[in-house]
Amino acid sequence: MSNEELKANVLLVDDEEQFLKVVSQRLGMRGLKVESATSGDEAIKKADQKDFDAIVVDLVMPGKSGIEVLKEIKQKHPDLQIIILTGHGTVEAGVEAIKEGAIDFLQKPVDFEKLLQKISEAKNKRFLLIEKKHEEHLKEILQSKPW
Repeated sequence: MSNEELKANVLLVDDEEQFLKVVSQRLGMRGLKVESATSGDEAIKKADQKDFDAIVVDLVMPGKSGIEVLKEIKQKHPDLQIIILTGHGTVEAGVEAIKEGAIDFLQKPVDFEKLLQKISEAKNKRFLLIEKKHEEHLKEILQSKPW
């Protein structure tokens, strides 16, 4: 996958600052624009303020869990694509994350190429969802006209 193909705005959320630093640098080197948050509340605030193609959220954090962050963001921004990342995951947590709208559930240490692939998939899925909304809106406008 080339850097030109990916070009995504990503929010990386984890309470482990060293992990955030390393992954943010690696994603940035691949051409992604990365912002980070060290808590669920900070992530929700940033999601409200900026347009992201994908949000990568740690499952286990002090305060709000990754599932709680997922639910709150999806409630306000259903088109946002969220990937849950964890070092403490169970099958049950993964199933719950998917049921709540996550596009994937990845284990730490994460395979970097797989993470890039999932971010690319998230960006593409979000684009298609937004495009579909625009088409539906246009269709409504055209159908409301008395041609």
